[in-house]
Amino acid sequence: MFNPFRRQPLDPTLQARIPPGQVLTEKWPVLHYGPVPKVDLARWTFRVWGLVEQPLEWTWEQFLSLPSVESVSDIHCVTRWSRLDNRWRGVPVREVLARARPLPQARFVLAHAEYGYTANLPLEALLDDDVLLAYEHDGKPLTPEHGFPLRLVVPKRYFWKSAKWVRGLELLAEDRLGFWEQLGYHNDADPWQEQRYWGD
Repeated sequence: MFNPFRRQPLDPTLQARIPPGQVLTEKWPVLHYGPVPKVDLARWTFRVWGLVEQPLEWTWEQFLSLPSVESVSDIHCVTRWSRLDNRWRGVPVREVLARARPLPQARFVLAHAEYGYTANLPLEALLDDDVLLAYEHDGKPLTPEHGFPLRLVVPKRYFWKSAKWVRGLELLAEDRLGFWEQLGYHNDADPWQEQRYWGD
C-alpha cells in the first residue's frame, strides 16, 4: 500500500525545516472533528468583534475585495506530519485587525469557526507576516475538507491552531481556551518545542 509519509533520509536543508518528532509528507491529510459544513456563500459572513474600536462584518464578496497576498509556508500537524512549501492566498490577519483597530487591553484572540469550534492565540502571534485568512492553497480554492471557504493559517504553531471554516475573530483581554486546548492540547502549540499536549 502506498505510504504518503517519507521514510528515506532527507536532504539536510529540508531536514532542518522539520520539527522534532515530525515526518515529511507530500500529501495533505484530512483531519478534523465533526462533519464538513455545507456553506452557502450568499449567507456567509466574517466578523471581528470584542475589544476593538470598530466591530466589522463582511460578506463573501466584500471579504474577497480586501487586499490579498500570496505566502509560502510549512505546516506541521500535531499528529506528526509536516508538509513543506504550501502556497496560500488570502487576506493577512493584520490587515483585518488594522481595520477593526484593537483596543489597548486586547491581548488575545479567539478564532470562531463553524459548529462552535474555537482556537485561541495571543494577538501578537496573529500579526506575523505569514498569518493569513486563506481561501486558496497551491493555486486552487480550498476544498471543503480543508476549510472552504476560509481558514486561518498560523504556520508557526501546530496546525490545529489554523482553524478551518473560520467565521470570525473575537479580541479578548484574557486568554480563553479553544476547543482542543480544553481537551488537553498544549496552549502554546510550538512545534519546535513539541508542545503537543499539556505537560509536554
